[in-house]
Amino acid sequence: MKLPEDAIIAAAKLNQYLLVPKRRNDKSQWLARAGYTLENWPKLEQDLREQLLPLEAVLTETTAYGQLYEIVGELQGPNGRVIAVRTVWMDEAATGQVKFITLFPDRQRG
Repeated sequence: MKLPEDAIIAAAKLNQYLLVPKRRNDKSQWLARAGYTLENWPKLEQDLREQLLPLEAVLTETTAYGQLYEIVGELQGPNGRVIAVRTVWMDEAATGQVKFITLFPDRQRG
């Protein structure tokens, strides 16, 4: 299934979480390998929309809050480097809106 192209990707999810260095479960250094930084966080949003959102989404879980989907693919970052990613999206039961939840390295693909 394809998720809608107008899925919500909250800026705070990118510039206050994924691209911010953390002691545990840090994703900022991994994303920096592809050239994503706090300074260019809108590029990460654009690339999620253009490179991953058009790919096939697989339903992984249904909860009281909605249906969770996973999209597995590759992101070619601003520096040209490609990273393998898994992204999680939710089709919220209460609102019917599809929202980006998180991303992490796809260790099975690289």
